[in-house]
Amino acid sequence: MTLKNVEFTVLGAGVAGLAVSTALALRGAKVTVLEQADAIREVGAGLQISPNGAGVLQALGLGAGLAQSAMRTQAVHLFDGYSGASVLRLDVAKLRPHQAFHLMHRADLIALLKQGAEAAGVELQLLQRIDAVNLSGGQPCLVSAQGAARNIGFLIGADGLHSRVRAALNGAVAPFFTHQIAWRALIPATPGDSAVAEVHMGAGRHLVSYPLRNGTLRNIVAVEERRQWVEEGWNLRDDPLEMRLAFERFSPRVQGWLESVDDVWLWGLFRHPVAKHWYGKNTAILGDAAHPTLPFLAQGANMALEDAWVLADCLARFGLSDGLPAYQAARKQRCAKIVQAANNNARAYHLRAPLRTLAHLGLRLGGAVAPGMALRKFDWIYGHDVTAPQSVSPLP
Repeated sequence: MTLKNVEFTVLGAGVAGLAVSTALALRGAKVTVLEQADAIREVGAGLQISPNGAGVLQALGLGAGLAQSAMRTQAVHLFDGYSGASVLRLDVAKLRPHQAFHLMHRADLIALLKQGAEAAGVELQLLQRIDAVNLSGGQPCLVSAQGAARNIGFLIGADGLHSRVRAALNGAVAPFFTHQIAWRALIPATPGDSAVAEVHMGAGRHLVSYPLRNGTLRNIVAVEERRQWVEEGWNLRDDPLEMRLAFERFSPRVQGWLESVDDVWLWGLFRHPVAKHWYGKNTAILGDAAHPTLPFLAQGANMALEDAWVLADCLARFGLSDGLPAYQAARKQRCAKIVQAANNNARAYHLRAPLRTLAHLGLRLGGAVAPGMALRKFDWIYGHDVTAPQSVSPLP
């Protein structure tokens, strides 16, 4: 079954919105994407594309673009933040030669997905701010900032953390502040830096860094536990000195990076529950709108890519009515498990003595005895291929 001549409106032109619009258009649908900004761009920094996400990009015909725009990850390396001593190195390129992990600038991923959407015939409409979503009538209705109502044949909410479509399906739910904040920054990279994602761990804080764009830039995400509330969102600037002070006891390598930071962005980390309802009549949500996650497992973009493929696949194979429950059934439990695993990583990175000393010793011993054991722990994430034939079954 195809989706030929079925009309979809996708709210949001981020990773989830552009990916699902392409997946639908490739199956024959007529797709319009509404974006409130004046241009489709991304102000974020780096992200990691693991094999489960890369498989979707490949299936969307964007594999060559991924290889050209991203750096293939050689390793993930955990360090003691204070001494700089190695705790565990996972040589993913050697341990998983058949699987590709990538380091990528978020803006480059957005550009790649936009290129794929346009090539598939998706219509992109900018400056489309939507103030309300009404699902109480016979079909979804969007109300613009100017008060104009627009009836939609089939609505897909890819409108992020503060999704109006999610709220229309589930009601408003207040997020929980984790008492963790994060800074993000980009600095010039040292020429010749390897494509290694480094995690520097300390008591109540950690810092992740890796190179981007063929080693010309270095991405930094630094997380600190604090009681003071910080606004959720990526658009709050901060003084680089605040980040330096938070990590002043860390190793010289980290200090050198932080001294190079001129501009830094700050955001509060909040936990949102996985949505109870992912669909309604002619309506669905995906990505952060359905299951926001903390950035401690590098799976936000990958889950959005998986969602996009599965939603389009279910609608095409099972029809608009049966496809929606099949989509939620295929995705909800997996995404909830990934969200919980990310929460667990946050605690593991921030251990205090003496638990931190014991945990690091255990990681060192495990890495020496069975180098691939720590990576195998996440095979259920990285080895999952939503594009495999018949990966999703219809509900009985």
